[in-house]
Amino acid sequence: MAKDKTGYKLIAQNKKAYHDYFIEETFEAGMVLVGTEVKSIRAGSGSIKESFIRIQNGEAFIFNMHINPYDKGNIFNKEPLRTRKLLLHKREINKLVGSVATKGMTIVPLKVYIKGSLVKMEIGLARGKKLHDKRQDIASKDVRRQNEREFKIKNL
Repeated sequence: MAKDKTGYKLIAQNKKAYHDYFIEETFEAGMVLVGTEVKSIRAGSGSIKESFIRIQNGEAFIFNMHINPYDKGNIFNKEPLRTRKLLLHKREINKLVGSVATKGMTIVPLKVYIKGSLVKMEIGLARGKKLHDKRQDIASKDVRRQNEREFKIKNL
């Protein structure tokens, strides 16, 4: 896995979230994992494609996050799709709960990365896009790509 500009080792990214949602605000959350899960993530095996986040009893949990069993983990391996707790400050959880309840927003996982020796997750407070919003985004990306091509041809 490649390290990005900030020195983090990116493990998994949810590109579809940016296509389906307007990301209003992002938060960094820690994750409660067991040793074999951490070793598996360090090896680069994890996916957040079908995962989602819910807040229950004042705590944040991620569901359907897939972490492959560690090769040398034998009996210590846990279930790959088990529910995992996210570590957030109380005020962040209260902000997420308020936004989800009043504004009709949702909480989506965006990235899983290693920061120093810790496994972190970037989560986003998101508002769903309508079909015409998606079409508008695709059209603007096409225009931007076309302009970049023309600029590149002019400067050759």
